[in-house]
Amino acid sequence: MILYLHGFRSSPRSFKARVVGEKMAALGRASELVCPQLPASPKEAMALALSLVERYEASELAIIGSSLGGYYATWLAERIGCRAVLLNPAVYPLKDLDKHVGVTTEYHSDKVFEFKREYIDELGALAVPAITRPERYFLLAASGDEVLDYRDMTAHYAGARQHVIDGSDHAIAEFGQYVDEVLAFCLDGAAGRVR
Repeated sequence: MILYLHGFRSSPRSFKARVVGEKMAALGRASELVCPQLPASPKEAMALALSLVERYEASELAIIGSSLGGYYATWLAERIGCRAVLLNPAVYPLKDLDKHVGVTTEYHSDKVFEFKREYIDELGALAVPAITRPERYFLLAASGDEVLDYRDMTAHYAGARQHVIDGSDHAIAEFGQYVDEVLAFCLDGAAGRVR
């Protein structure tokens, strides 16, 4: 079972989520991927995520998190004890969130997205100061990320498997080149290999 967690204001229709979904379908394993639309409230987002994975053992589960979803994936992996792949993860999301308080839309639709001030405290409650089992993590970071600093990522996930892409961007525009590596990390520990 793989749980994919999208980023801030994003959705299951994001580029990377679609690439993962298409690859899992090509492998005949589409039913093993869950990619929910996360609520804007971090507390509600984690309640939803936990409800989706509560019936799985840690060894049967992997989480892929992109951007803010990587922050969430880290909290969940520490709580559950499962593997996690982090795609340009937010390490310190509280830094600039004041400017996002208010009403806007999701990136992939006209659906209203409201980020409330109390959500900043909810995010703070999910902080993981240091990961406890680096071998459970795989970081895919882009040095050209225009939103987040990849050096914060590599420092926070010290000891974890890391693949730093020279250049690229926050969206990891060439993610299709890396999806096999991502899924191999997820699936090798549970139900089998990608190939």
